[in-house]
Amino acid sequence: MDHERVLRDVTVRLPTASTVPEACQWTVAALARHTPATATILLRVHDRLRCVAATGAWQVFSHVPATADGPARQRPEPSVVRRVYASGETAAVPDVTADPDYLPVRPDVTAELCVPVRDPAGRPIGVLDLQWSEPVTLAPWRETAERLADRLGARIAALGGPPAESRSEKLLRHAAAFTAAPTGWDLMTAAITAARDVSALSAAVLVLTGRRGPRLGAPTDTPGDLEARIRAELTDAGPVALEKMVDRAHRYGSAYTLGEAGHPPTEEYLPLTRAGARTLVAVPVGAPAAGGVLLVADERALRPDPTTVNLIELLAGQAWTCLDRLRTLARLREQASSDPLTGLRHTGPFGQRIASAMPGRTALLAIDVDGFKDVNDTYGHQAGDRLLVGLARALEGALRQGDELYRTGGDEFVAVIEVSHPQEAVGIAERLTEAARRTGRTISVGIALPRPGETPERTLHRADQALYAVKRHGRDGIHLSAA
Repeated sequence: MDHERVLRDVTVRLPTASTVPEACQWTVAALARHTPATATILLRVHDRLRCVAATGAWQVFSHVPATADGPARQRPEPSVVRRVYASGETAAVPDVTADPDYLPVRPDVTAELCVPVRDPAGRPIGVLDLQWSEPVTLAPWRETAERLADRLGARIAALGGPPAESRSEKLLRHAAAFTAAPTGWDLMTAAITAARDVSALSAAVLVLTGRRGPRLGAPTDTPGDLEARIRAELTDAGPVALEKMVDRAHRYGSAYTLGEAGHPPTEEYLPLTRAGARTLVAVPVGAPAAGGVLLVADERALRPDPTTVNLIELLAGQAWTCLDRLRTLARLREQASSDPLTGLRHTGPFGQRIASAMPGRTALLAIDVDGFKDVNDTYGHQAGDRLLVGLARALEGALRQGDELYRTGGDEFVAVIEVSHPQEAVGIAERLTEAARRTGRTISVGIALPRPGETPERTLHRADQALYAVKRHGRDGIHLSAA
């Protein structure tokens, strides 16, 4: 093999390549004329090594993670390609079965040669990867491939560096971030960031319809001046104006400006123009009754193309699907941790709550409904259920903001409250007994405050003992356990 001829043949057209993909495609095509090896060039695009050109394989890897960042369970599989890019050192693998980092491209591959592609400053910007399925001497190919990679790197740098991330690649990256968002707040922040990135416009705002009417979604950490002004104008405009925007988007579909001066906006978007927006893309999000609208804007008079609008529509659809999933999971968790009759939280979350009780600051109030068995025996279980629901609402209404009420058994409740002294807990218990009397029933309440070093179970046991003391003395009363 005349390796000097390989070099000449591969690099002769590089100076005339007008784009980075063209330079890479010429390189692998010329290599294919001299070796049966599969040839692949991957360049760093954002956080991935993306395949820019390849030949000689039925299937290639479209991209390989450039780093192994992230939680251990989510880290990508290692690969020779990523190893070479990260280290900047060539990898010559005469037996791929002996290298645990080998990524199989085809079943008959026996040897792999991967060399870094560097810019003129020596920084890796990608890799040139060759794989053979027949005997090969790697040493001469190593020198040839490294010289080719250096020339290719110089041409890529002259053309402006690796290609920029395409809008579809951005959309894919952001969609993956949506699925990983742990909360609705995180998801809305990610959706706004994605809309700005994919559209190349400077501001994005999400308006969502809820049980209390439309509201602004979560802002990003760095909203920018225009986005901050838009949020302020929409806040001042109020729910009616937001509802009109949502209704317009769902009634007529996505819309965008043409960047032409002298054309006034429709009434719904006057708050945006007052904020300084001259370019606007508005797309509906979710269902009309429960969704909203995604507004993407800029101070410049631009002309968004239909493809940009389509990508934002796809982004909005993906964000809504993920948000709906998070809401569904939240409802399921709430149902799993709530008593289906009264809607109060029950024993699972109660155990978690008392585990964090602070000695001397948290009071446990054990509550029992007096004579509840007689109601069930005399009037039936439906009457007993109605009594419990009404009593639960009355007790909740008597508690302060931040106090928590749990149903821990048939007619047994526990209130967990934060107090500054024991008598404050007695005062709250008195409010509860008064609320119960107004429903026509009475309750017995036992109070205990955690002692230093005491287990939550022991504190609850003392509250129960105090409750039993009330029962022994005629019910409809309060007893505070000794400190």
